[in-house]
Amino acid sequence: MSQSLITKYNVSGPRYTSYPTVPYWDLDSFSLAQWKTSLKRAFNESNTSEGLSLYIHLPFCESLCTFCGCHKRITKRHEVESPYIKAVLKEWGLYLDLLGSKPKIKELHLGGGTPTFFSPEHLHYLISELLKDAELATDYEFSFEGHPNNTTEAHLQTLYDLGFRRVSYGVQDYNLSIQKAINRVQPFENVKRATDLARKIGYTSVGHDIIFGLPFQTETDVIETINKTKSLMPDRIAFYSYAHVPWIKGNGQRGFSDADLPTPDSKRQQYETGKQHFEAAGYVEIGMDHFALKTDSLYKAMENETLHRNFMGYTASKTQAMIGLGVSSISDSWYGFAQNVKSNEEYYHLLEHNIIPVFKGHILNAEDLAIRKHILNLMCNFKTDWEDDTLEFEELPEVLIKLKEFELDGLLQFEYKQVIVTEKGKAFIRNICMAFDLLLQRKKPETQLFSMTI
Repeated sequence: MSQSLITKYNVSGPRYTSYPTVPYWDLDSFSLAQWKTSLKRAFNESNTSEGLSLYIHLPFCESLCTFCGCHKRITKRHEVESPYIKAVLKEWGLYLDLLGSKPKIKELHLGGGTPTFFSPEHLHYLISELLKDAELATDYEFSFEGHPNNTTEAHLQTLYDLGFRRVSYGVQDYNLSIQKAINRVQPFENVKRATDLARKIGYTSVGHDIIFGLPFQTETDVIETINKTKSLMPDRIAFYSYAHVPWIKGNGQRGFSDADLPTPDSKRQQYETGKQHFEAAGYVEIGMDHFALKTDSLYKAMENETLHRNFMGYTASKTQAMIGLGVSSISDSWYGFAQNVKSNEEYYHLLEHNIIPVFKGHILNAEDLAIRKHILNLMCNFKTDWEDDTLEFEELPEVLIKLKEFELDGLLQFEYKQVIVTEKGKAFIRNICMAFDLLLQRKKPETQLFSMTI
């Protein structure tokens, strides 16, 4: 890849799991009442045809991984499990009262934190209680994130019996020096054991998460990690760029200095090398940062142009409504976003008073909805069009001028009322989406809000 393009486009930018992005939500005009109305509207429009997605945030971890940007609570006290589960179920009950009729669950995902911090017995209780007052879509998908060091056969079997068929394991990198730097030491043998157990039990999709751009990481480290990964052949791989945002996450990402990180060009080379190795092994690049075998549902969704992207990342199907349960979880009605409080104590307090524990959000206006559709198209299908005239905002000429710059650099091409990202341009998809991001352009931040795009 051209060094000049890396230098030109390596800027701070969003990853676009939503639009508007969280820093640009209009908090002043948002209220819990508006969120309830927004969700009820989405539920009434889509529950019968699509169903509902549920994301459950389980925030506890026994130790702090210094690469992690997720909301978590570090503790070794497992007596925190039961009160937290009861609170999540209380929150779900408040949503059931709001929705007024039985929801149809299409997707359910357990994220964290470390979901396998919780005992199999507590996870069984949580899921079985959640599903008591719901029905399942015929093509439902349940998934969870497992820590290779503590995911047991009992965890896997319990969740399998409840309908889970997809699990993803955080691998990051197999070099011990890098693992120590990010405080995530886990031998290859642990990942192999967890992967083999999942397949023995019957999971149909096992994923591995690998990160490039980590402190002290070299291209050789990436190759060695991928070679070990290929010996297990997970069904899908998330190949993430390390997001260095210590100004947001505090000391959690300061277990090493900036000088220990790869340079932007060497980081990009790590990705390009990794991509070549994955494709040679039979994986296909899906959207941004993901690879899948052709037998996996994520690849099939890409082929059918049904790939979706939300706060859970890329999903193989779309639901209009997604409810996030637990501290810091974000919900999405398509017409609005709502985020829960981030403190366990405040979360418990609001639920004790029968209040849905939302503390901020955003209701999308017509312009937001138009831009969101096009950014989603680009992130999932690497193309978008405005044949239906949804791009009816005053700044459209300015957006087209910005896109022309990408065309001159060979990163996209124009057809009639359509933009198609080239193979070369896929590496710069975040930058291309930024051309549509009018809120980012109108309110340029005085301080850095996002990780670098390269």
